[in-house]
Amino acid sequence: MTTRPDLTLEQQAALLSGHDFWSTEAIEEAGIPSVVLTDGPHGVRCQSGDSDHLGLHASLPATCFPLAVAVGSSWDRSVAEEVGRAVGREARALGVHVVLGPGVNIKRSPLCGRNFEYYSEDPLLSGVLGAAHVRGLQSVGVGACVKHFAANNQETDRMRVSADVDDRTLREIYLPAFERVVAEARPAAVMCSYNKVNGVSAAENRWLLTEVLREQWGFAGVVVSDWGAVADRVAGVTAGLDLEMPGSGGGTDRQVVDAVRDGRLDPRLVEASAYRVLALSDLVRPATGDLDLDLDLDGQHALARRLAADCAVLLKNDDGVLPLRRGQHVAVLGSFATTPRFQGGGSSHIAPTRVDPALDAVRALAAAHGLTVSAADGFPLGADGDARALLDEAVRVAAAADVAVVFAGLTEREESEGFDRDTLDLPPVQVALVRAVARAAPRTVVVLAHGGVVSLEGWHDEVDAILDGWLLGQAGGSAIADLLLGVANPSGHLAETVPLRLEDTPSYLNFPGEQGHVRYGEGVMVGYRGYETLRRAVRYPFGHGLSYTTFVTESLDVALGGDGTVAVRVRVRNAGDRAGKHVVQMYVATDAGPVRRPVRELRAFEKIDLAPGEARDVELTLERRAFAYWDVELDDWVVAPGEYAIQVCADAATVLEARTVTLAGDVVSRPLSMESTVGEWFSHPTVGPAFLEVLAGATGSAPTPDPQEHAGLLRMVESMRMAQFLTFLPIPVPQEKLDELLALGGTVANSATDAAAGNRDHPAPTPPGQPGGP
Repeated sequence: MTTRPDLTLEQQAALLSGHDFWSTEAIEEAGIPSVVLTDGPHGVRCQSGDSDHLGLHASLPATCFPLAVAVGSSWDRSVAEEVGRAVGREARALGVHVVLGPGVNIKRSPLCGRNFEYYSEDPLLSGVLGAAHVRGLQSVGVGACVKHFAANNQETDRMRVSADVDDRTLREIYLPAFERVVAEARPAAVMCSYNKVNGVSAAENRWLLTEVLREQWGFAGVVVSDWGAVADRVAGVTAGLDLEMPGSGGGTDRQVVDAVRDGRLDPRLVEASAYRVLALSDLVRPATGDLDLDLDLDGQHALARRLAADCAVLLKNDDGVLPLRRGQHVAVLGSFATTPRFQGGGSSHIAPTRVDPALDAVRALAAAHGLTVSAADGFPLGADGDARALLDEAVRVAAAADVAVVFAGLTEREESEGFDRDTLDLPPVQVALVRAVARAAPRTVVVLAHGGVVSLEGWHDEVDAILDGWLLGQAGGSAIADLLLGVANPSGHLAETVPLRLEDTPSYLNFPGEQGHVRYGEGVMVGYRGYETLRRAVRYPFGHGLSYTTFVTESLDVALGGDGTVAVRVRVRNAGDRAGKHVVQMYVATDAGPVRRPVRELRAFEKIDLAPGEARDVELTLERRAFAYWDVELDDWVVAPGEYAIQVCADAATVLEARTVTLAGDVVSRPLSMESTVGEWFSHPTVGPAFLEVLAGATGSAPTPDPQEHAGLLRMVESMRMAQFLTFLPIPVPQEKLDELLALGGTVANSATDAAAGNRDHPAPTPPGQPGGP
């Protein structure tokens, strides 16, 4: 707000909880309006009657755009930004001030029932697209609320489960997407998750909400609870949770006031939270400019269709069966062709303004493209219907066609917010249809609609083409028709791996946990990082996607900057006869440093549009974070000295071009103490040689300048604490000598805590989105 009114403690407390299910408290005497928040992120779920957070009650009509699972497969910042901007336009028109989204949680397991609301198994891709969505949404004067912070990667026991995650895994996998969105896009709000993080509720986790989010990343907006996530309101305020939603009828306001009065709660924390919530009032006032709030819903729908076409992934296309050709007779089969699955279930469920069934869209284009079309349901969507009769009819229709297109996927009964799946398989009735049609039709294409990865096993090799549409929103049927008939060229790439077996997934043995805890035992080896490092075969790797044209990577040049950055230039040519979009995927591979690194990690990407025969140079910059790991001893990012391979890849498993650079890295000094190991003492560049001299006096032997001559002995004792090792020497080492050595090592005698805290001589990392940041 332009002015900051004086508020009483009671008024401040009132701002910290909702007025009702979807709005904040207004304080009329202070001129403070109510702020309306509502579900998103791929459309506005604005409820006008009874309220709920599970999508059970009706909401006002709104355009349903491609879901995050689909936008992730676009690998396109502009798609994510346009979705955000379009949702923002409708939010403004409906009187909504903050839209809850985007969700940038990592797809740790393909079984997570809410994966449709998230972008990817990779934090870079998730963060870049999430930041673009926020920029688009907030560009029209609507606030974004990025969610769910943090380590909210399953629906099983989601209200209370403790996600037990080590610090390196948190910093490298589960926090970076949030960090990037905060630094680059400055969202109005961040929503804390239901779950615990390492035993502490996210809503009461000061380390998460204050130390990391505010102090380290510089977040200045509002931290809002997930709906109903607050158990201890006073603990939440202390931790940095500003706004409790929904409202408590004033009950928790009184708890806050009482806690301040009796000295249990610092009034400065209440004041800071209240004025952060108060700042959301700026969103209530109309944005400056000439924004047209008279929405063109036909235009919104057309936009949804265009964006959806950029999200579908062509997984397989044997002998170029797609696009469909003039003169062909096409059989459109499967109940999803007439009753499309286009969105997820739960709190983000949108009441669409209209829906395009794929069969109608194919028929609308068929005449202009010289096609004839027949159709059959093929399988029932519910318990009603004669599955055998529907299958037999579909087979007859398929046998009479040149190409059969089977629409298959999952319904909201198989996947939704609120529960996790227990299988990757398609329903058996659909698998039976695909296999029967593949035997009957000359050519078979399968079009998939689903929010989480599905298995392709048992039928993959029997079909000619697979087009994965994920969940494309209300215009998805028309977008699929555009892709099948070649009006649009597929350009999506997988944002998550398609495994051969559920048992192959890196999180398999640790998902979804037990007895109130889920252990993230795979560490940083999430998704493709795990598959590639373990050399585990997959059906389709992360980043895979085909096109109707051919792209060729012609050259790769890298140049090392003086500040440790690496400038990369790659030249790509469209060698085919169709215009198309291509994703340049840049990975970094190294084994430098004291920690195990994945075989390769995505560190930059860019989507480009090329005309037939056109070539373009794509320039990307890899900042220091592209080479860094999180050092748990230093509690900081560190670039280890050594070699780093810069790889341009077709996908996470296929390297097209590579160059190697040698980085000087960070000069890290780890202080020694009596709790440090013998190996750490010997390897210290200053203390090691001096200690050998002292050791010679204590053992009566000549010093050995090269410890490798006693490699066997050193390996046996190198893990011993120095304090323990000294007790085995025949002659005690004088204390003054130890003090001298410890001083050389940057610590004092018996200072185990100093060793744990660490010491660094390398520069502090720059937050992402700032000069020098990733």
